[in-house]
Amino acid sequence: MPAQPCHPAETVAELKCSYQEKNLPVTDGSRELHSLCAQLEFLLQFDLKEKRSFFGQRKDYWDFLCQGLARCRQEHEGIHFVTSLDKLKTPVGRGRAFLRYCLVHQQLAESLQLCLLDPESLCEWYYARSPFLSPKRRAEILGSLYELDCVTFHLTLHRDDLDTPCVLSRPLVRPSPVIRSSPA
Repeated sequence: MPAQPCHPAETVAELKCSYQEKNLPVTDGSRELHSLCAQLEFLLQFDLKEKRSFFGQRKDYWDFLCQGLARCRQEHEGIHFVTSLDKLKTPVGRGRAFLRYCLVHQQLAESLQLCLLDPESLCEWYYARSPFLSPKRRAEILGSLYELDCVTFHLTLHRDDLDTPCVLSRPLVRPSPVIRSSPA
């Protein structure tokens, strides 16, 4: 039986504390960032129903996010940005790129909340054990993610290795251009 998904509140608190202590933006080398991204990916994949595209490719949380944001009838800049990254080949790589984009632009909690608004869609994508189907757990997760809106992230958004398994547990090893979020 797979482990129950953890709540990211502790990791968010550690990330915020580290950010405030150092008075520096969170970068690709942050241990807390890698832990947060791994937890988010686990949450988004936990109890996800198996779905296939027309051509038989397995759908993942990236597809869930795209569908959820498309229902809002406005194009999300993060979706547009990720689909322009032609080096990413897998839904997981695209999902990781989207999470990073949203962190840099302080849109993670809001974007995820938009995807979690429709109970029918949630039941279409997730089995009963998903924390997103519990209003209390969903609110706790989103509440902790909204706390990240006061944290500045300077992350490399054009990473070629996001399709690679376990990429979230290791920092970027080569310098790349950084896209910075503008102050609010």
